[in-house]
Order: sequence, then structure tokens, then C-alpha cells
Amino acid sequence: MTIAPSPDIQRKRGRPRKAAAAHGDTRDMLLRAGVVALTERGFSAVGLDEILRAARVPKGSFYHYFASKEAFGAALIDAYAAYFARKLDRWLTDETRPPLTRLADFIADATTGMARHGYRRGCLVGNLGQEIGTLPDRFRAQLQQVFADWQARTAACLRAAQADGAIARDHDCDQLAALFWIGWEGAVLRAKLERSPAALDLFARGFFRGLAAAATPDPPTPAPTTDLLPDIQRA
Repeated sequence: MTIAPSPDIQRKRGRPRKAAAAHGDTRDMLLRAGVVALTERGFSAVGLDEILRAARVPKGSFYHYFASKEAFGAALIDAYAAYFARKLDRWLTDETRPPLTRLADFIADATTGMARHGYRRGCLVGNLGQEIGTLPDRFRAQLQQVFADWQARTAACLRAAQADGAIARDHDCDQLAALFWIGWEGAVLRAKLERSPAALDLFARGFFRGLAAAATPDPPTPAPTTDLLPDIQRA
């Protein structure tokens, strides 16, 4: 026997319940406000009241979605990781571009993003890593997993460059990817400090110069299509 819903809860097929939509919207507003606050400052320095004012959400509603500030922070890490994974895939898997140019494109896009906000916002994961000694223990494993994921995606792009002959075949692309993220996060921190792209540009040029020095002569390296790669041809 099929039990039909009562008339007061029937809805048109294909349309979401307003309550469910509102739930998602409010949660998303809180997460967006949290990302802005934590990319500019840090978890310990930002209070819930500041985030609630920015999101225009009452405190009672916050605890409807998150049991605590710690639970909110864990959700922020997950949301930021998912967003950034999509961003990396957009640039690093673009097969219409040579592999190293894809990495340069990501750097250029990230630099433009920092410039758009006056270099006040950095990387949420990097910012949390800077204050890990004062954060809940659960964050440490989350942050390590995020960096491992970013490194794996970057290593895949570097292996594609290796297959093209742009990187020496005996180099460990996993180690190169780890080196990239260690250096890039430091450059982002310095860019925030100086409110300038100088550190980002210096890191990018140094990283690509190091790759070019180890490149095999045959086959030739792909012609760069951004100004972040001038040293590949001259190394």
C-alpha cells in the first residue's frame, strides 16, 4: 500500500523544499564568511560573533548547523579543500596547454586572486598550519590530508611534463610537488606580509628555473605561453 503525503506537505515535483534550500543557503553563508575571515586572519583571532555579523546569521542558527567552533573549523577545512581541488583540476588537467604552462597558469590565477583582495587574503590551509600549536588536534590530520591531495594533483601534472621531456626522467615528481607546496605556501605568507606579488613571482621563477636546469635535451621543452616561464628556454 502506498501512503500519500498529507496535503500540507505536498509540493510540486522537482522543486526543493524551502526549508531545505534555506538550510543550505544559511550554512553556505556561514562557511563563506568563515573562509573570508580565516584567509585574512586566523582561527584563534576570529570570534564567532564576527563571523555571524558578516553572514547576518543569529547565534542560535549557527548552533543549528555546527555543534561548536571546532566543528565549524573542520567544516571550513573540508569546504576549502573541495573548492581548491576543483581549482587545481581546472588548471592542472587542461590538456590544451603544456604541463608546465598549466602550473604557471595556476600560479598566475592565484596571484591575480590575491591582488584582487589587496594581498590581505592568503591560503586558509596555510594560515591554519601557521597556528597549529593552538588548534584542536583533529585539524592536524585534516590539514595534512589536504596538502597530500594538492601534492598528488601537482605531481600528476609534473609527471605529464616529465613524459614530454620538460623534466628529467630520474626526478621524483612526488618530491618536486612537495617542494612546490612548501615553497608556495611560504611565498603566499610573504606576499600577505608585504602586500606585494614579489615573493610569488620570485618563487615561481626559481621553481621553474630549477626544473629547466634538470630538463632533458631531447625532446625539447614546450614553448611557454606565459611570462612566468622565461627561464625554461634560457636555462
